[in-house]
Amino acid sequence: MGMGRLISPGVIAVTMGVSGAAAQTSLEAQVQSLLDHVRGSRLGVITNPTGVDGALGQIADRLHAGASTEVVAFFAPEHGLRGDRQAGVSVPDYIDPATGIPVHSLYGSRLAPTAAQLANVDVLVFDIQDVGARHYTYVWTMTHCMEAAAAQGIPFVVFDRPNPAGADRAEGAPNPADYGLIGRKWPGQPFGVSTRHGMTPGELARLVNGAWMSPQADLTVIAIPGYTRQTRWEELGRQWVAPSPNIPTVDTAFAYLATCIFEQTNVSEGRGTTRPFELIGAPFIDSLVWASDLNALDLPGVRFRAASFIPTFSRYANQVCNGVQLHVLDREAFDPFLTGLWMLKTLRTRHPVDFVINANADRLSGVPGLANAVATMTPEEIIAGWQADLTAFRALRAQYLIYPVAPGNSGLVLRPE
Repeated sequence: MGMGRLISPGVIAVTMGVSGAAAQTSLEAQVQSLLDHVRGSRLGVITNPTGVDGALGQIADRLHAGASTEVVAFFAPEHGLRGDRQAGVSVPDYIDPATGIPVHSLYGSRLAPTAAQLANVDVLVFDIQDVGARHYTYVWTMTHCMEAAAAQGIPFVVFDRPNPAGADRAEGAPNPADYGLIGRKWPGQPFGVSTRHGMTPGELARLVNGAWMSPQADLTVIAIPGYTRQTRWEELGRQWVAPSPNIPTVDTAFAYLATCIFEQTNVSEGRGTTRPFELIGAPFIDSLVWASDLNALDLPGVRFRAASFIPTFSRYANQVCNGVQLHVLDREAFDPFLTGLWMLKTLRTRHPVDFVINANADRLSGVPGLANAVATMTPEEIIAGWQADLTAFRALRAQYLIYPVAPGNSGLVLRPE
């Protein structure tokens, strides 16, 4: 079994590699490090179905059943403790029927635990798999909980998990304003977090805590054994548990970076199909023409297939949508933001009246006036507009990283702009 050791203030490492047959043992070593760290404590646990160990058992159940710990409260993010709610649906408070433990909602009228809910909590634990996108809500729920813990003087522990979209690159627009659960920005800060942040939850917690939060939380990160900035999900030996209903595969996490923006248009982003964020379409689109337009651009690492589909729910439910399926062929070459902007641009060119980009797209993209920018600028010009803030964010980010660059690798991937 691996042993935990302090590698920097607030970071507990587990000395085990992740390659080959050792992968699941390494995850178990990380779990054991968590159990050792919280021994003798009453716990509040922020988790969902992704909080699993190597045998796919819920780590929260082990904390609850352990002789040396007691779970006194669960806190549920978007999609709920059991992952049974669709995007944007409020999560209620209730008693968990499996354990009899109260479940407090963090998605609805309340974003953070109250002082009363934390009254019997000695340590607050966060264990949720993120997808690596700034507009995914879980890490921002984490920061609200960190603030609540700091206000009550309660230690906060992040059981760290890998970034499936890659930890070696930060790109996309840093949010210029406070967008709440899709990108927070603290008063006095010139920028927020880039859309693809290239950090694990533990690293992002360290950045927020060290650079922006006041008062700071008493933060500990239980680090991922053997993880590097270049480690791909498939090398970890871990099973993929969907972090939300519409991120069913690791591939979806990459597509999501490019196409989540379609949530704020009148085009379906594929919700209600088996390939959300890969299938993009609407009744007014000509599939063959759009696929041809996109493939003619020869965008790196991606191809588009003409596709038709009928969503079973969400936008255009039970209607035929024509469009494309995005296929990421080379994850390293794929540029999700160049791809997403060209998808918007080509639709705007072909359908200047029918295609609508909503005002809330500014929040998802981090680009003020996105609809006008798409109409009047090239994607390359739009990307150039966020480079100064992105450079500043990358420099700040570098101060809070936990995991090393893999041997023989140059480190952070910087795309030529």
